[in-house]
Amino acid sequence: MIRVVLPAHLRTLARVTGEVELCVEGPITQRSVLDALENRFPMLRGTIRDYDTLRRRPFLRFFACEQDLSHELPDNPLPNAIANGAEPFLVVGAIAGG
Repeated sequence: MIRVVLPAHLRTLARVTGEVELCVEGPITQRSVLDALENRFPMLRGTIRDYDTLRRRPFLRFFACEQDLSHELPDNPLPNAIANGAEPFLVVGAIAGG
């Protein structure tokens, strides 16, 4: 099981509390995790990634194992700690302003 932590506004939209656990087929990548998340919670489609380009939306960041993976290629493998469920994949709302 892959563990995913969503920001509060996306948890509300998906009607979940706490972490989400997903079964992900194939290699564990940002793309496969987000595909599984959007398949299980269709109301999240377009909120994390653009509908057409599937690029990460502005003001959202991806973290795993205390590393910012937001600018990594979406098909790069995620760390083993994510793949085996020891650590969660984090979708974090970025803070803007000054």
